[in-house]
Amino acid sequence: MTDLENEIQAVEGGLLPANHIQGRSQQPLKLSERLAHYRVPGIGLALIQQDEIAWAAGYGHLEAGGDASVTGDTLFQAASISKPVIAMAALRLVQEGVLDLDADVNRVLRSWQVPKNEHTQTHKVTLRGLLSHTAGLTVSGFRGYAAGKDVPTMRQVLDGTPPANSAPVRVMQEPGTAYSYSGGGYALVGQLLEDVTGRPFADLMQELVFDKLGMARSTFAQPLPEALALHAATAHQSDGVPVPGRWHTYPELGTAGLWTTPCDLARFVVEILKSEAGEANAVLSFEMTRQMLTPPAGSCVGLGPAIIETGGWTRFEHPGWNEGYHCYMAGWIGTGQGVVWMTNGENGNLLGQEVMRGLARVCGWPGFQPEIKTVAQVDPAVYARYEGRYRFTEASDWGAAVVRENDHLVWQELPAGLRYELYPESETVFFSLESPQRVTFVRDRDGSVTTVLFGEYERLERVG
Repeated sequence: MTDLENEIQAVEGGLLPANHIQGRSQQPLKLSERLAHYRVPGIGLALIQQDEIAWAAGYGHLEAGGDASVTGDTLFQAASISKPVIAMAALRLVQEGVLDLDADVNRVLRSWQVPKNEHTQTHKVTLRGLLSHTAGLTVSGFRGYAAGKDVPTMRQVLDGTPPANSAPVRVMQEPGTAYSYSGGGYALVGQLLEDVTGRPFADLMQELVFDKLGMARSTFAQPLPEALALHAATAHQSDGVPVPGRWHTYPELGTAGLWTTPCDLARFVVEILKSEAGEANAVLSFEMTRQMLTPPAGSCVGLGPAIIETGGWTRFEHPGWNEGYHCYMAGWIGTGQGVVWMTNGENGNLLGQEVMRGLARVCGWPGFQPEIKTVAQVDPAVYARYEGRYRFTEASDWGAAVVRENDHLVWQELPAGLRYELYPESETVFFSLESPQRVTFVRDRDGSVTTVLFGEYERLERVG
């Protein structure tokens, strides 16, 4: 069997869970079954070998209950993968001398200015800082606008004024001193490109990136033109129900506005791989590509993509999440290998991670292996303390119910999300097979539980 055949087999029937219990046999999972388990209607994928698209396919449907099938040319919202794509366009303008990576962006911004405050007295906001998330700006991400809702202008987004549903974009720490992920910063990059060129953003991206790379089914047009909407996958909520109006609109184009396909996004990955190897320069030179793939001090992100070094391998990557869509792209530097997957379900991230673990097993990619867990012996009587309803402190519309069933705990995402069994690592720390995030019950002095930690940083407060 060829390498490609092994990879396809891994995609279709070799998925692996986040965690594996020590001593238990681990049977690979089937993609068709996991699509149903996660209530994700469809997934599109593209595999890259030897700096070329080796295979692309789709599984499932554009919309739950529909007949139209997902393919490698189905359009999805790429969400935050918009960021490395716009970064390539910005670096092209740097290469042409139109922009300066290290100059104060207020010198060339025309329609809006970064407000000055105590954090900007010594160091200014620069394009390098914006692209690497070290500019010190606020607003990590954007929620989008449901069908029928008023959509703000970019100035309203940046100032956080109605009908914008996000906070103002402001400098919260001294630029250049630390990494802090900022979708607000990339919204500003989009405005910067329009200001310095005098061109509409979607048209500019078409000229600087899409046309040069043959990305014929990609666009930053928001809302999506009707002709393309016919070939687009509908976003779905956690319960598998379509998002009203099919999807949200994202006017923050540089942050989350890209519509593209697995094949087009793979062409983008291929260009970076080839350019870094000195074999292509359709958009960026070898030298500029190296800058793109080099994080500044104190950051794990280059000028666009994240840079991950593990097990002697280096990859550039970026995930994406908009309402009802999850996606991912990666390329392994110096190997000619890469992958893209795109889903149209709110649980698509868990599904995509299972795909990546299966692919990593046959491709040798480090950093994606399931974690081996040991189940602790815990008296089920303590579970009564943990039963209840909990709400995320930073996302009050979301939460979880913890219930005891027989002698184990079940985590039920709310509203109408996934249910999965919790296994104890200790009396207070639990894991599931599906999620890489631990669930930690935090006890008060009297032993009562009012707080749950989901992973390292997300906190839920007990509400019932």
